[in-house]
Amino acid sequence: MNIDGVCDPRFGAVRAAFAECFAQGLEHGGGVSVVAHGKTVVDLWGGHADAARTRPWQQDTLINVWSSTKGVVALAIAMLVERGKLDYAAPIARYWPEFAAGGKERITLDQVMSHQAGLNGLAVPMDEVGMFAWTPFVDALAAMPPLWEPGSRLIYHALTYGHLAGEVLRRVDGRSIGRFIGEEIAGPLGADFHVGLPDSEDSRVAEMIEGPGASDWVDFVRASPFPHAADNPAPRALAPNDRVWRAAEVPGGNGQSTARALARIYGTMAAGGVWEGHPLIGRAAIEAAAHQRFRGTDESFSAPTAFAAGYQMEDPVYAGRASPQSFGHTGWGGAIGFADPGAGVGFGYVTNRMLGFDDMDPRRKMLIDAVYASL
Repeated sequence: MNIDGVCDPRFGAVRAAFAECFAQGLEHGGGVSVVAHGKTVVDLWGGHADAARTRPWQQDTLINVWSSTKGVVALAIAMLVERGKLDYAAPIARYWPEFAAGGKERITLDQVMSHQAGLNGLAVPMDEVGMFAWTPFVDALAAMPPLWEPGSRLIYHALTYGHLAGEVLRRVDGRSIGRFIGEEIAGPLGADFHVGLPDSEDSRVAEMIEGPGASDWVDFVRASPFPHAADNPAPRALAPNDRVWRAAEVPGGNGQSTARALARIYGTMAAGGVWEGHPLIGRAAIEAAAHQRFRGTDESFSAPTAFAAGYQMEDPVYAGRASPQSFGHTGWGGAIGFADPGAGVGFGYVTNRMLGFDDMDPRRKMLIDAVYASL
């Protein structure tokens, strides 16, 4: 297996770990990138962009990064908080009056961003067409009562998170979340990240492959006391292979990205919000977004979790190697992007082979261990 790209000799262990993912049969195609103190020190890719192995993975190959999209949405919200347009402590209904229906008038932006809003799914039938069209989905969220007492627990809002945060952003900014990310984050950083992929970029997208255990979590959540995240509509591992999915804005999980883009976005935040001398967001705003809101158990997964305002916190997501102030987000099947301000590191990993594991994805562990062994 050829591994292409650039790698600072000091981070040779990352190249070796990436190659080992292929050697062990864990990987099909993907990329890994590392930014250290504002400089890209690793940008590697390899494997194939299609299941038939006819298209080599290229530097600019895009792949759906699932819930790693949530971390970029969180950055968009943090930027509007910094600008005074949003307040984490404010009720959502201040910005979205219809949201007050069903006894939701006191649910705050903070509760939405940390998966404590009681809206982990819809209580009414909804297909993908309604989700893609945006308005039917957000109108249903606005009309429904909470599924459980807001603030009483954390239940992961797998798909609803993105529409909730995105509609709040649209109400105060006027732009869709995909357009905001494109104009305010991806554009200024030169980061190849998209929510709502244009036709002109579609030929660069890799084919998603569902590997062993990838969809086990859907059945697990369906059998839990809080099953709504697994229905209305039901998550589909191979949805990213549909053009209609890629064209829509599903900010809970349809960001199309390279590893380099994720590493650059998080590397910017690790460096205090500045990329190559150009400020994106202030350090205080980053710290406010990355401040822990919850640590305990996600009762839909029966698993330990910790969340800030849209970000998963350090333990156990980052292989136990990152500093305590680290923050970012994983994606279904393997993807991850995170910032470690203590080490000055931004990290991105993308893959088209979705896998499921009882514990940590071994690809992610090998790669992150190699990064920290190289520092």
